Amino acid sequence: MGSGTKKKGARKSGAVKAARGSVVKQKHTPWGTIMAVVGILLLAAGVFGYYWVASADKREQRAREEAAAAFAPSAENPDPAKDIQGVEIKGYEGGAHVLPTERVAYDETPPFGGPHDGYWAACTGTVYEQGVRSENMVHSLEHGAVWIAYNPDQIKGEALELLKARVDGKPYTMMSPYPGLESPISLQSWGHQLKVDSAEDERIDQFIAALRRNPNTYPEVGASCDALGAGMFDPDNPPPFNPEPPGPDAKPMDYQGSESAQQMGEQQPGQGSEG
Repeated sequence: MGSGTKKKGARKSGAVKAARGSVVKQKHTPWGTIMAVVGILLLAAGVFGYYWVASADKREQRAREEAAAAFAPSAENPDPAKDIQGVEIKGYEGGAHVLPTERVAYDETPPFGGPHDGYWAACTGTVYEQGVRSENMVHSLEHGAVWIAYNPDQIKGEALELLKARVDGKPYTMMSPYPGLESPISLQSWGHQLKVDSAEDERIDQFIAALRRNPNTYPEVGASCDALGAGMFDPDNPPPFNPEPPGPDAKPMDYQGSESAQQMGEQQPGQGSEG
């Protein structure tokens, strides 16, 4: 009797264990749900990472501009460019025009002041893919623009894109290759020049902040940077850069301008008090 009871108890205990084991086996790990959640998280991380990387250049440019804001002109410091290491400053008289067929024997390369063409180059955040005639670019400097010139043999790829980000769509800025330039990058405003070796140089943003439309440093405050159009200056087909040295008939730096060239400039729309 006692032995039978024990056997029955053992069989019952074994049945309970088997039933419990069966229940455990039936509770499968929800791998499908886990994989779906992991997939969603990975997708979200990928999207966030993509936009974070894609916006990196914009964030860096914004940070550079904010840091350069300390170089904005003020009543106490009308020309902050004087505080930028390496800036060359010269005094130039404005208003002297030459004809589109004439050249100027500039005293600097690239030039940043002196006689210039009566038609200015468009400088409304304009990125020129080819070199542009210097006489037109100098006129834009007279209107308060900053011109970034670069050596196309030295500035390419990411460095070129960094320069474009500082110019493209930014009013009163322009950019163009300058074949044969002795330094990788040269920045010009009227009477000011800075040459640097790297597109990451913080002085580029300082120069722009200090001199773009700085009313204390250029002759024709309020003058336009808009394109003049075909027949005058067409930004889609600008007069090309001339790498040859000016000939003996080039106008000197103290040239006062011919009457016909002065009249040509005075007839242009959007001018300030002078052409």
